[in-house]
Amino acid sequence: MRWEDFRASENVEDRRGEGGGGFGFPGGGAGGLGIGTIVILCIIGWVTGINPAILIGGAEMVNRPRQEERQAPDGAQRRTGPPTDQSGRFAAAILGNTEDVWKQVLPNQTGRQYTPTTMVLYQGGTRSGCGMARAAMGPFYCPLDKKVYLDTSFFKEMEQKFKVKGDFAYAYVIAHEVGHHIQDVLGILPKVQRRQQQVDERESNRLSVRVELMADCLAGVWAKNSDERFNALEPGDIEEAMQAASAIGDDRLQKQSQGYAVPDSFTHGSSAQRMRWFQTGYRSGQTQSCDTFRAAQL
Repeated sequence: MRWEDFRASENVEDRRGEGGGGFGFPGGGAGGLGIGTIVILCIIGWVTGINPAILIGGAEMVNRPRQEERQAPDGAQRRTGPPTDQSGRFAAAILGNTEDVWKQVLPNQTGRQYTPTTMVLYQGGTRSGCGMARAAMGPFYCPLDKKVYLDTSFFKEMEQKFKVKGDFAYAYVIAHEVGHHIQDVLGILPKVQRRQQQVDERESNRLSVRVELMADCLAGVWAKNSDERFNALEPGDIEEAMQAASAIGDDRLQKQSQGYAVPDSFTHGSSAQRMRWFQTGYRSGQTQSCDTFRAAQL
């Protein structure tokens, strides 16, 4: 991917170097939570479809001693604007390109103006509007503060754990999270979240799958329009995205962790579904093609 030619976004909040997000609490975890507790909560979130940041944030509130929370002083080590290191520059460039694409595509295709999200880069852990963000959660979008959270070590984890590498594979992950922001801008995300509070776990999981597959499709829409406008893609890029989508499908992850898949517990979609919906968005380049809620078959 020709990301070096992209404009770097100014909507980057670089919190790396703030000490891993623990801010002096004992135990090296979030708000005094042990690593084991954090891992368990992450697993619960993965199974139930609840954002692990919310679960961990709630546990912190229960576990936190009655004392003033110590946080990094405002502006002490926090940086805004495009980072200068390689992974930071890459993330800022991809975010900048999503801004340039969506500020044109969204109004033209939906009549809605695009309001950019902010990307928070962190290392180890940090606070989010949805609770504590930890590296083990992977990248996520928090609708409460309208920010994307990314521990840049996730790129290395993709290569080591999922055997996926390539700049476009990493760009796909960022574009997917920006896709959730698009859903928020369109008013889809809050409607789904309200509905999830009214249904049982199985139906909530099904709604989550549709949300995630739509974000995959929107990532494909971005890729198509970015290539048409900026000549962004290179040979092999789409294949990298397909490898990434396949590697993080619920069925594949569950089979790797427990030897079998439980479709009713899926929260992101199978490998085949994730690949298919990214391709749907990429082939059409149209936001309207990503309506997974009206699709007869996912």
